[in-house]
Amino acid sequence: MRSRRRRVVLVGFTLLAATAAIPGAAARDLGSGPSGGGLSAVIRYTENGIPHILAQDYAHLGFGTGWAQAADQVCVLADGFLTVSGERSRWFGPDAAPDGSLSSAAGNLSSDLYFKGVRDSGTVEKLLGTPAPAGPGNEVKELMRGWAAGYNAWLAQNRITDPACKGAAWVRPVTVTDVAARGFAVSVLGGQGRAVDGITTAQPPGAGTHGAAPGARGAAAAARDEVDPGRAAEAAREFFDTTRYDMGSNAVAFAGSTTANGSGLLLGNPHYPWQGGRRFWQSQQTIPGELNVSGGSLLGTAVVNIGFNEKVAWSHTVATGTPVNLHQLALDPADPTAYLVDGKPERMTERRVSVQVAGGAPVTRTQWWTRYGPVVSGLGGSLPLPWTTATAYALADPNAANLRGSDTALAMGRARSVAGIQDALRRTQGLPWVNTVAADSAGGTLFTQSQVLPRITDELAARCSTPLGRATYPSSGLAVLDGSRGDCAPGSDPDAVQPGVFGPGKAPTLRDSAYAENSNDSAWLANAGQPLTGYERIWGTVATPRSLRTRGALEDVSAMAARGGLTVADLQEQQFANRVPAGDLAAADAARACTALPGGTATGSDGAAVDVSAACGVLAAWDRTADSSSRGALLFDRFWRKLTAGTTAKDLWLVPFDAADPVRTPRTLNRAAPGIGRALADTVAELRAAGIALDAPLGEHQFVVRGGQKLPVSGGTEALGVWNKVEAPWNAAAGGYPEVVHGSSHIQAVGWDGSRCPVARTLLTYSQSSNPNAADYADQTRLFSQERWVKARFCEWDILTSPRLKVVWPRERR
Repeated sequence: MRSRRRRVVLVGFTLLAATAAIPGAAARDLGSGPSGGGLSAVIRYTENGIPHILAQDYAHLGFGTGWAQAADQVCVLADGFLTVSGERSRWFGPDAAPDGSLSSAAGNLSSDLYFKGVRDSGTVEKLLGTPAPAGPGNEVKELMRGWAAGYNAWLAQNRITDPACKGAAWVRPVTVTDVAARGFAVSVLGGQGRAVDGITTAQPPGAGTHGAAPGARGAAAAARDEVDPGRAAEAAREFFDTTRYDMGSNAVAFAGSTTANGSGLLLGNPHYPWQGGRRFWQSQQTIPGELNVSGGSLLGTAVVNIGFNEKVAWSHTVATGTPVNLHQLALDPADPTAYLVDGKPERMTERRVSVQVAGGAPVTRTQWWTRYGPVVSGLGGSLPLPWTTATAYALADPNAANLRGSDTALAMGRARSVAGIQDALRRTQGLPWVNTVAADSAGGTLFTQSQVLPRITDELAARCSTPLGRATYPSSGLAVLDGSRGDCAPGSDPDAVQPGVFGPGKAPTLRDSAYAENSNDSAWLANAGQPLTGYERIWGTVATPRSLRTRGALEDVSAMAARGGLTVADLQEQQFANRVPAGDLAAADAARACTALPGGTATGSDGAAVDVSAACGVLAAWDRTADSSSRGALLFDRFWRKLTAGTTAKDLWLVPFDAADPVRTPRTLNRAAPGIGRALADTVAELRAAGIALDAPLGEHQFVVRGGQKLPVSGGTEALGVWNKVEAPWNAAAGGYPEVVHGSSHIQAVGWDGSRCPVARTLLTYSQSSNPNAADYADQTRLFSQERWVKARFCEWDILTSPRLKVVWPRERR
């Protein structure tokens, strides 16, 4: 103990000396060149490579954050900066695919054409120059300036060992504009970012394959240009279905009335990609007397996006609000690149964008922009929006004018209560596509869908929807407004910081309920006993079926709240309970249906008869969990995916959905459903062909490999409704599910015990570094495999007594 105290004292003196020597604030210049200015920070690393960054102001804090992120993720970061500068085709060729982290572009060329167009138009610079509150505040600009300087300093002073970019010429210093452009990409991820291919391929009639006028192209071709409202409604519903995204989340806040000590509790479980540029990265950021926050940051951002401090904790879940709308344009009969507004023609803005391409001449394409936004040729592959001589469609995305996301995160990090979180959201209005769930040390809770949405009221949609919009708005919240009428533009709320969006006063919000939970369904059942209603359709639905993940979560958390006496340990138990709601609803009946098959035989989709009798007992004996050791979980998983893929809800369940009993309906598997036998036959044949036993433990076939070591992974897919969500592509030849692509990511279980130190347990499932040569490349992945947690070191004593403490003092070299 004496030697330990001596060590703490020595380290303390070292830190005091270091912090005293940190130079004063550097110049506030936001020039386009790589940053300079003699910035520095103190970084204390504790277990699992988690940095605790200490700085005297925001520029220095940004410097330390940029340095530390580069040390862990330089290749992923450098790849992302290529994306937002429109240079992927130059280095990797036009046909290769980006990792999908910063847009949904199908190929490098499409990605480059979009992001190069953003850069050429000066969009990011204009947003940086917009005064707060509509634009980013000075503190965030300083963080970005410091981040760029820290990243550049790390590049200049260190050797890259990650094989993903070791020696690569495309790794380069960055500018403040690069950092802001990455923030812009995140902001439009749910809007323009999902329509990149449609923006970059939209061309007027007469240009390319959509070339000739309808008369010249023939009646059949003209008919194909007509958008079928029924099909469009279903395509839009699928396109904006949050359960289909590669991002999602669970989060729950418990009020003091349900906990052991009267303080609130928060469990955050975001589901994000395990590879690429949308990973989280852990840190603690401290400016003494100003800011002290710990949590997860999206790569390339200089703030903590999801986290906690001494008094409050918060997490985000992907929201159901539809962040864009379309305007159907009535074109000038004499010119398909001009459109009419109140009878007067307006010329579209023509943006010619050139992209360098490896091994070839530059590729130049034209994009067409209107007062509403870019013209698009479609949303996804199933919702085409043809540009004819009479009609075109423009995409309105208000988050293309929103560079405030980091301001919101910073303000939340400084909040001291759930009321402070609400105030941060009200003042900054920077969240583009997420809800917020929060709890505080005084026992308060919060759910709010305070996101930036186009101000589409149900009244406006009823008054101004085109025939297409009258189909898509009820199904998905996607409004298609009459672009020829000036009175059909979205209005503004007086409390909104930018025109054309809802103010925070209209956001569905629930304060101080016993629990507040969200699993990517709408706000309606944030608390099943206190339904939220009265909001416009664009925010989400009311009285509609919930996902199995939402239903299972509401069952779990309402039971926890009713039981009371909750602690952080209860949150940890919930995270890894791995209960399979689909199994609770259907496994017993599936086993009975299996047993009832004549001769134990079912016919597969290929017409072959399969003996499935061995599967009946496995399903009946299964423990209804997705634990790594669970026998029968894999069999049910494969069966359930096949059954639900080919069977509608009305044929699957005997008891249909009832809005008066939304958590327990639909239920009771229809054992006579013809798909059951077929799904059983296909599953048994599939597993036997792969050499996988029907009762094999899940972890033997759902795993990741790190450093040559096979690590079993618990949890389950969206269709099963498991809280601990993991999504992994099936690869029978590789043993089943050999790699997780997205799912549980930066998990945090947070409470308070009356001291100045929050009680927090965290877990970054894919670990801190993407460099396979790094010590913290797979350490937390091993913990996740073992369902173990990291004890958060928040207070100074905890940091300084870490047995893995390492102090680094990075600084710029002039």
